[in-house]
Amino acid sequence: MKGITIDQARDHIGEGITLRGWLYNKRSSGKILFLQIRDGTGTIQGVITEPEKPDLFSRAEGLARETSLIVTGRLREEVRAPSGCELEVDEISVVHEPTDPFPIELKEQTPGFLMDHRHLWIRTGRQVPILRIRDAVFRAFREFFHERGFVATEAPIITGTSVEGTTTLFSLDYFGEPAYLSQSGQLYLEATAMALGKVYWIGPVFRAEKSKTRKHVTEFWMGEAEMAYFDHNANLNLQEDLVSHIVDAVTKERRDELGRLDRDVDRLREEVKGPFPRLDYAEAVKILQDEGHEISFGDDLGAPEETSLGERFGKPVFVERFPVSMKPFYMKRDGKDPTRVLAADLIAPDG
Repeated sequence: MKGITIDQARDHIGEGITLRGWLYNKRSSGKILFLQIRDGTGTIQGVITEPEKPDLFSRAEGLARETSLIVTGRLREEVRAPSGCELEVDEISVVHEPTDPFPIELKEQTPGFLMDHRHLWIRTGRQVPILRIRDAVFRAFREFFHERGFVATEAPIITGTSVEGTTTLFSLDYFGEPAYLSQSGQLYLEATAMALGKVYWIGPVFRAEKSKTRKHVTEFWMGEAEMAYFDHNANLNLQEDLVSHIVDAVTKERRDELGRLDRDVDRLREEVKGPFPRLDYAEAVKILQDEGHEISFGDDLGAPEETSLGERFGKPVFVERFPVSMKPFYMKRDGKDPTRVLAADLIAPDG
């Protein structure tokens, strides 16, 4: 029998095939046993009927969740199945059965419990599409910059200085000298851009922010780019093109996975059609004041303010030309108004 992966199943309807994967779940309906089999590329339903295959039915009925197995059978069309087909199982070869029951039930679990079992949690429903979408985002990011002549580079994770402020640094002892986990690769990229012209990187960064919101995490991966001889508008144009490219690529490649996460793909594609609105910081403050937000010129934009602006425009929006006091030292002064800097934050409708 030909060995295939589950994402190839639709192309082999009517054929005998072999799958290698794990038993995600099982259920019975009288004399019919349904096996949910996953292999990393997708999930497919296997069917065994007791009257036709009593021995196989009995063996399969006793299998534990997450059993490693090799399944042989014939694919048939089934429009009601998520994969568009199901497998009529003829043979099951058990590679390995778990020695302990799989601890994560197919129901809600507490975040603490799931993180304690993170190595097993990534096998379950929402985590698999998240990881595949993440892979597509990273690839689209790299493709975008490679196609535009940027050079991929790296930045160290252990550094001797801060980028975003000393209050959010993770410090460590580096053989008797103070050192820190990187907050950003920016300073290294800026130096490298003077050698290579246009550079980018993707890597892990760390912020010592004790917060439980989704916008403040202690470790995350950041994509950054630095370019010589780009002015402010060229920078914003590049960011706009990058966001549009990533959304276009990922929604095409991972439409099914986004659907499993209840994301409206058509809405995502519509939201990133350019051009993105560009608001002067002062204009943004005035809009927010008119909407009832307690904000004054010189105040930073918090989550409620960003949400309001995103919802108002229904697509990503740039807020630019912030007061000097609000931004780090490396931001370029506005030649027309030295009290402002040529910096911009890109705010999205979904935060």
